[in-house]
Amino acid sequence: MSDPTTSSRAAVRRVAFLGLGVMGYPMAGHLARAGLDVTVYNRTAAKAGQWVAEFGGAAARTPREAASGADLVLACVGNDNDLRSVTLGDDGAFAGMAQGTVFTDHTTASANVARELSALAQARGIAFIDAPVSGGEAGAKNGKLTIMCGSDDAAAFERVAATLAHYAVAVTLLGPAGAGQLTKMVNQIAVAGVVQGLAEAIRFGECAGLDMTRVLDVIGKGAATSWQMENRGKTMIEGQFDFGFAVDWMRKDLGICLDEAKRNGAPLPVTALIDQFYGDVQALGGNRLDTSSLIWRLRKLGG
Repeated sequence: MSDPTTSSRAAVRRVAFLGLGVMGYPMAGHLARAGLDVTVYNRTAAKAGQWVAEFGGAAARTPREAASGADLVLACVGNDNDLRSVTLGDDGAFAGMAQGTVFTDHTTASANVARELSALAQARGIAFIDAPVSGGEAGAKNGKLTIMCGSDDAAAFERVAATLAHYAVAVTLLGPAGAGQLTKMVNQIAVAGVVQGLAEAIRFGECAGLDMTRVLDVIGKGAATSWQMENRGKTMIEGQFDFGFAVDWMRKDLGICLDEAKRNGAPLPVTALIDQFYGDVQALGGNRLDTSSLIWRLRKLGG
């Protein structure tokens, strides 16, 4: 794990940030507040204008324009194809980047696209880092994300780790290109299982007539505790789901996990089942509800 106190902060001064969604918008804001020269690009130009009005810096019309002159280009977009659209082609960021600069991708995408873009970047003399994040919207706003990185260029990672630390509590290089995305898949598989287990536990207690607020307070002090219990247990009991990491996003992520499992042979029977449960939540109209809405499904559908 990189130690931001010993990394050189002077290595990166000019930054481009591509994608100003619920995660990218505050992440780019942390960089501007840290005093970096930030140029942003967003597919919806009005959002980029809003960001500039709030944080300063500049907005570019294309990814290539944003990347021109930048020491570090960052992206946080929707999926593999969105990532290709902001990196490749005449208007893509790669076309505007100088040799020796670094592209860091915070999108949760496939390991394959990370390897693909890493190879294309290397051919241009650019370093590529796949760096998906964990911590959700709250983590992005509070600068408390965990960043899981993969790169074939460890020196490039060391050069930019301190910059990433402006919105992270941990920035870790885990292996070559694709390793960051694979680690994020491990994260999402674990999260899905914990949320479903917590949902079943709460619903069981409700059906048994227990005061689940008191029950979670008790078992939260023992081996059953988890981040999900501490941060989502109460809202699950109260039926509050209009916040957090949306079901649509989780289904996208679990789809990536299941596709990768087909390639590497890993058995994911529970993950596949929970993915179907999230499909039920979508069918009930809960596309934008927090992932903890698995309890909502149990209350509506049972088993």
